[in-house]
Amino acid sequence: MKKVSIVVPVYNEEENLREFHKRITEVMSKESYDYSIVFVNDGSSDNSAVILNELANEDKHVEAYLLSRNYGHQMAITCGLDNAEGDAIVTMDGDLQHPPEIVPQLLRLWEEGNEIVITKRMATEDAGFFKNLTSSAYYKLINAMSKVEITPGGSDFRLMDRIAVDAFKQYRERARFIRGLVSTLGFKVAKVEFVAPPRFAGHSKFNLRKMLHFALDGITAFSNLPLRWAFYIGLFFGMVSLVLLGHVLYVRFFTPDAVPGWATTTASVLFLGAVQLVGIGILGEYIGRIFEEIKHRPLYLVSRHIKK
Repeated sequence: MKKVSIVVPVYNEEENLREFHKRITEVMSKESYDYSIVFVNDGSSDNSAVILNELANEDKHVEAYLLSRNYGHQMAITCGLDNAEGDAIVTMDGDLQHPPEIVPQLLRLWEEGNEIVITKRMATEDAGFFKNLTSSAYYKLINAMSKVEITPGGSDFRLMDRIAVDAFKQYRERARFIRGLVSTLGFKVAKVEFVAPPRFAGHSKFNLRKMLHFALDGITAFSNLPLRWAFYIGLFFGMVSLVLLGHVLYVRFFTPDAVPGWATTTASVLFLGAVQLVGIGILGEYIGRIFEEIKHRPLYLVSRHIKK
């Protein structure tokens, strides 16, 4: 009998865990697979770890990995993929915005020979205008910059065949944008569209700061175009500065209007200073990622593995 592993990253989801377990169990009990539910507790500060321990003791299908601290959503998914033993592995969030009832659709497409089944979020029922706008703009930007096509509206709700998971496990960089990494794997891919319902309980832990950090990881991990942009911007403003220099020389030698501390000098200094700061900032982001990678530290540490 084939086995399916459900990998679920958890961060302060005490209000959702039992309902998620109930619904995914109802779904998987109707399927003709052995299955396991692999929770990864990402350093939660609430009672998530206690509830996971209780679920593991109550249900032989449940196991949990407790990370030593908060490593982030992408690292928690990585831990789950590293340790899941299924012939197919489904990754999904535990807040029920990834509906468990869609899992059978993913399994059917897997049975048809697809090695990766991704999901595309068509809408989120409780998402505001700003979030929808920025998400759409981000995917357009990253696809314009990257050689790898990343599905707009994509999520970390997907199914991967064992062969795809084993290939993914060879990717060990720290700045993880798993949606992009999965897109680089190849293999036969199918897609399922869904509308994300509101969270069952609690509130999103993905604030604006985390979203910006996640977006920056995606851009710098899959494109060196910002480095070229810095060069082109510098080149453009260098040409503008030459024009300004010509104007300054004209005023200095052919008109009586030259004034010490003239605004043109200030403007040119500001232009060049801004260009330099942009270039240095972009270089700093890439150099910072090189610095993190060459340390070769573990991606995460597991403090405890719970299994009945």
